[in-house]
Amino acid sequence: MPPLILVDGDACPVKDDVYRLAARHGIKVIVVSGGRLHVPRGLDIEHVRVKSALDAADDWIAGEAGPCDIVVTADIPLAARCLARGARVLDPKGRPFTDNDIGAALALRELREELRQSGAVTGGPSPMTPKDRSRFLSKLDEVASAVRRAHAQGQ
Repeated sequence: MPPLILVDGDACPVKDDVYRLAARHGIKVIVVSGGRLHVPRGLDIEHVRVKSALDAADDWIAGEAGPCDIVVTADIPLAARCLARGARVLDPKGRPFTDNDIGAALALRELREELRQSGAVTGGPSPMTPKDRSRFLSKLDEVASAVRRAHAQGQ
């Protein structure tokens, strides 16, 4: 099966960047969301709208992700599920999730959630910067090239 880029689309700030890079690499993109999204026509992009139930988009993505796929998400539990299925996972700021660091990322997420619930921490993630976008594009290009090579060798 050819590689896919699966995007956790509801709050993804880099969808347009994904579309352009995927077109250059000839990789199909599937954007999954609980709400309506506009996706460009004429490119190999599909929008899958799931019911608005909690984690419905995550469940769909985790069920589809496979060894030749790239998942773009900031959701750490979803990243863990996709890594377990052999997918490569990037957050929208270009940081890869790997088998070596996903346990620490999950533990840090849990700690931050406890701190938020206790009122010790009230802020969210830092806003996207041009440096973050540049890192994302560079890393996505690197990973897309790697999955295309792996897929070509496996055929």
